[in-house]
Amino acid sequence: MYRAVTRHIEVTVEPNFMPERSSAERGHFFWSYTVVITNAGPDTVQLRTRHWIITDASGRKQEVRGEGVVGEQPVLAPGERFEYTSGVPLPTATGFMSGRYQMISIRSGEPFEIDVPTFSLDSPDSKRVLN
Repeated sequence: MYRAVTRHIEVTVEPNFMPERSSAERGHFFWSYTVVITNAGPDTVQLRTRHWIITDASGRKQEVRGEGVVGEQPVLAPGERFEYTSGVPLPTATGFMSGRYQMISIRSGEPFEIDVPTFSLDSPDSKRVLN
């Protein structure tokens, strides 16, 4: 599990390789990832936008920007959490994702960004190289 905390908001990510949706022969690898956003701060906040940078093993980057997550812009009161699962395809057996969410404080209207931890996308067939 991967974890980041920004302004008392915790984001955890658990990636999961999906062999049933992947084909090494066709150069198609698919992962699901489950994100949990927990508001440990004193203010109610809303997630407004997402920004992902997806990098495959060849170094190719894809940026994804959009409103909310999985069609929602969740509001989190202090102590509340929001969980969702999404997916990502890659043409390589490994890669990684990083990102940020734009949040807004409901009380003050102040926008701010929080980090999503960088997480690794590894298929069981990939060879791990350690430096």
